[in-house]
Amino acid sequence: MANTTPGRKKALIAMSGGVDSSVAAWLAIQAGYDCVGVTMKLFENETAGVPRGHPCCSLRDIQDAYQIAARLGIPFHVANFTRAFQEKIITPFAESYLRGQTPNPCVACNRYMKFDLLHERAYLLGCEIVMTGHYARVAYDEADGLWRLYKSADPGKDQSYVLYHLTQDTLAHTDFPLGGLTKEQTRRIALEQGFLNAKKHDSQDICFAPDGDYAGVIARYAGKVCPEGDFLDPDGKKIGRHRGIIYYTIGQRRGLGISGGERLYVLEIRPDENTVIVGPENLLFSDILYARDFNWISGTAPEGEIRVRAKIRYRHQEQPAAARVMPDGAVRVIFDTPQRAITAGQSVVLYQDDEVLGGGEIQRRDK
Repeated sequence: MANTTPGRKKALIAMSGGVDSSVAAWLAIQAGYDCVGVTMKLFENETAGVPRGHPCCSLRDIQDAYQIAARLGIPFHVANFTRAFQEKIITPFAESYLRGQTPNPCVACNRYMKFDLLHERAYLLGCEIVMTGHYARVAYDEADGLWRLYKSADPGKDQSYVLYHLTQDTLAHTDFPLGGLTKEQTRRIALEQGFLNAKKHDSQDICFAPDGDYAGVIARYAGKVCPEGDFLDPDGKKIGRHRGIIYYTIGQRRGLGISGGERLYVLEIRPDENTVIVGPENLLFSDILYARDFNWISGTAPEGEIRVRAKIRYRHQEQPAAARVMPDGAVRVIFDTPQRAITAGQSVVLYQDDEVLGGGEIQRRDK
């Protein structure tokens, strides 16, 4: 299902310094593309003061990408997108937490950085196509003249969830060389080619908060410190004090600091009242959600109700549901069975078989 439209010979390869993008570059060269490697400089983990784990965007990553590009004999550039990253990713991330939501910055990063800005840079470099190390597949359907996005051949590495924002125009100039491979096959190619990052760990942390200190991020970039407030039970009775709403997410049990009685979970966050509602786990389940800012990959929203499989977070297994576009443009998803901890700020992505239909940001849930 590779994007193989004739005439696309010059490709920008998004090189993160990891094994996936390095193998994607090698595969593009083998396919006959004239390649240019580009690494995005988004954030310096060292300036956060806590470089640990396997965060992305570090100086080492840039050095690794440069060395792979040199080994492959292709030009290499570093694109400094730090200002845009702060404006489009970090600041909205902080503001979302202050609204009592739990955002996924990787979705926004893919949308605004890895595709919007990289495609602009590709144009400046004379490239007709952008290739990345994502595990997903692109195909052109000649029957209806539409570009389609599909899951990866490797279910365990599929990254289609974070790509639901892609449009027809973007897909026409995008390819994912690893879409038909497993992670094991990718590493094998890297080892065979002698790549220095063949055994490098995948990035796991949010690059601008590698120690998990979201409160510190919010204090630095939103200029706000969240005050303490009340824990309330579902009936509105005060049962304790919370540290600040940014320390909690829907479904959380650990770290509440409320002793005695039954196990309690975060059910709702009310930023206007500075309260956190907690209660028994059964109250976490709901079968209806509404999503906004919805992108239909085909470019056209469906009429009436359609059957889908919906995924409400990156590690969630998609579930059977019915979706309908509402008069205000929001999309209502009704699950066949109630789902646990549907969370505002996360994304819901709709599938039919292996095809991604589109997705949007979860606005609210109904019981």
